[in-house]
Amino acid sequence: MSEITTMATTQDADTPGAAGRPIPGFGFDPPAAPVPGLVITDLETLHGRVSDGSLERVHRVGFHAITLITEGSGEHTVDFVTHPCRPGTLLWVRPGQVQRFGRAGSMNGTHLLFTPAFPPHFGGVDRLVGEWYGPVCRQLGTGEDYTTLSTLLDRMRAEFSRPGGEVSREILQLLLAAVLLNIDRLPGQGGRRDPHTGGEIYTRFRTELERSYAATRRAEDYARRIGCSVRTLTRACQAVTGQPVKQVIDARVALEAQRLLAHTGEPVATIARRLGFSEPTNFGKFFTHHTGTNPGDFRRNQQSPP
Repeated sequence: MSEITTMATTQDADTPGAAGRPIPGFGFDPPAAPVPGLVITDLETLHGRVSDGSLERVHRVGFHAITLITEGSGEHTVDFVTHPCRPGTLLWVRPGQVQRFGRAGSMNGTHLLFTPAFPPHFGGVDRLVGEWYGPVCRQLGTGEDYTTLSTLLDRMRAEFSRPGGEVSREILQLLLAAVLLNIDRLPGQGGRRDPHTGGEIYTRFRTELERSYAATRRAEDYARRIGCSVRTLTRACQAVTGQPVKQVIDARVALEAQRLLAHTGEPVATIARRLGFSEPTNFGKFFTHHTGTNPGDFRRNQQSPP
């Protein structure tokens, strides 16, 4: 069985919008996977193959990673939120997000990794794969939802492990589609609104935002690029997030600023330029307004020993 981890390279992840990509990253580079674009393994094997501690340090991923915890307990941190994990915890980390694994050996579970190009091109699946902003953590417990996803992942692993080159890419694609669509219909958490209500306009906006947040923060620019009016774009954003479009744009810029301040040693002025600010003072005012603290204090708090 060629159960190889996917995190074989420490090159910066090839993710859109991450200007300069100074945060260490993992690209999808399995040395001997039976099908290109997908690997399914478990956390114990993953930590055994990447034994240099790099998984427990902050890194950006360039692929999708879905984990269903089956044993033990621990934590997993994604973009400044630490999620408690136990049997029944479902994690979905998307390309471009910044994560840190918990201590090796504290928990185990099925670990599925795939590139955005691997899933089949169904309408619902395309939408899910294109989203970078969905829920990271869900607590399923051990009920019907857990059983359904566990069964599908077990079936994927059995297909992935077939000997003699008999692995079917098509079967794996269809099983992955079933996994994603079942995750999509899980009950919402934390009051998150249904992304379907924003329709194609919101989906196209989020794609363009991820591509261009370092170049422009103007709602008018995004509306023009996706071919709609600012009013239409505002309605789509309100339907999904409850927030005006400018607030959604600024939140994305603020998130990347937090990532760069916390996880790199780049000067504040350099980060400001990366994110499209002509002057560090303007960046400082923006950051303070959106996070409640100035860049220097935020960096010191994030990088100080626990």
